[in-house]
Amino acid sequence: MADQLSPDEKFHLITRNLQEALGEEKVKQVLKERELKVYWGTATTGKPHVAYFVPMSKIADFLKAGCEVTILFADLHAYLDNMKAPWELLELRVKYYEQVIKAMLESIGVPLDKLKFVKGTDYQLSREYTLDVYRLSSMVTEHDAKKAGAEVVKQVEHPLLSGLLYPGLQALDEEYLKVDAQFGGVDQRKIFTLAEKYLPSLGYAKRAHLMNPMVPGLTGAKMSSSEEESKIDLLDSKEDVKKKLKKAFCEPGNIQNNGVLSFVRYVLFPLRGEFCIKRDAKWGGDKIYTVFEEVEKDFAEGVIHPGDLKASVELALNQLLEPIRKKFESPELRKLTNSAYPSPSKTKGAGKGANKAGGGEDDELAPSRLDIRVGKIISVEKHPDAESLYLEKIDVGEPEPRTVVSGLVAYMSQEDLQDRMVLVLCNLKPQKMRGIESQAMLLCASIEGEPRRVEPLDPPEGSSPGEQVFVEGYEMGKADDRLNPKKKVWEKLQVDLNISDECVAQWKDRQLMTKLGQITCKTLKGGNIS
Repeated sequence: MADQLSPDEKFHLITRNLQEALGEEKVKQVLKERELKVYWGTATTGKPHVAYFVPMSKIADFLKAGCEVTILFADLHAYLDNMKAPWELLELRVKYYEQVIKAMLESIGVPLDKLKFVKGTDYQLSREYTLDVYRLSSMVTEHDAKKAGAEVVKQVEHPLLSGLLYPGLQALDEEYLKVDAQFGGVDQRKIFTLAEKYLPSLGYAKRAHLMNPMVPGLTGAKMSSSEEESKIDLLDSKEDVKKKLKKAFCEPGNIQNNGVLSFVRYVLFPLRGEFCIKRDAKWGGDKIYTVFEEVEKDFAEGVIHPGDLKASVELALNQLLEPIRKKFESPELRKLTNSAYPSPSKTKGAGKGANKAGGGEDDELAPSRLDIRVGKIISVEKHPDAESLYLEKIDVGEPEPRTVVSGLVAYMSQEDLQDRMVLVLCNLKPQKMRGIESQAMLLCASIEGEPRRVEPLDPPEGSSPGEQVFVEGYEMGKADDRLNPKKKVWEKLQVDLNISDECVAQWKDRQLMTKLGQITCKTLKGGNIS
């Protein structure tokens, strides 16, 4: 289709339904010479909701106009924004966002092969990018940085330095993604103007900026991932959609801050070109609208009742959401969802325990107190004074490997242990075992019986020494520097560590994980961990 469009027709598709565009002449000039390169970025924080269909429908317009479109999963930004995404969860959140965004695009018929997907940390940690961050920070004032992020970065009483870095990084993304234009919500306008002001100071071109209106939430304010009552989640059931729409602000005749009406305007019309009001015959029967302004006019004049508008949007919305729900019925994606977004109550409980000075019951039983890390066995030999013990050197991400004594001689050969990736409990008090100090514990699964069976736990494939292991729902807690042996913290927590029927390590039915996935063992279903 794009090949048959004139530059003016492409420009109309690119800019329709936008609230504002900065640099329109630049866009027109590029379209006369070649296809426009544009990117849309999303920080991988809270779960995407139905308002994300607004940028998705614009991305469909960009593709129809022949644009080269890049979607950026801004994981580093998610961390910088007051740690809305904890570092340990960044990888899982990116995977969730990638799956759900692709499912959204598929549900509205956007071909994924024409899109480029990029993760922020794939290039934002490079030497060149880091140097540009420093160069930019020597030019941007604290006032300009704070002002630029005012509507995007979470505002708190004592802001972190990370929030001031956020706008500058977003500006640099335009250069490193080699685009002509950045697309986003109008709430990012101040970041866009900061980019236009400072990128030329680094010797980089000024880009165009395309801005969508912000769709009101169900309460009438901006739809937000952090405000449950303002949004409909992409995985909400039909019953939840009905319940939330029923409560939505939709005052008869009021077309201001009406999230239900805005969804018709910015999602349903661009995608379908029409909207059908479903109603009983005694109230006039069904009516198909081909122009949004007529819907707005009829609602303002009371021709369309709020109940009929909500019911009609509910039907259309569920048609969009059904393919997404179906995709996320798979066990893998259900597990990914639960891992990327642990229950808030669990996380809060973990945080409370972690913040105590020590000694309280909740504090003692929080698994976040355990400093468990991925390790690599770099050497293994028999203990000189004990035939049943191995003496291992294990890299746990520190300058020097730790010496660990383990009783695995009867269960594994030296060859099987050499260079193996394992899990190591690093904050036990060191203790001498037959004259040699053991500085950590190698964690294994075991099943009692004749014979007793033992296997070291396995971290996810691709893990590196030093990566932190956490219990799902307790990511925010802080490990003790050293566990007090008198309080028997390890012994109390160890009682609830076990292996599931799927060979997954867990504590009280919550998985042990790293940022790359779950901890497992090879064969010992139902075993203990020690």
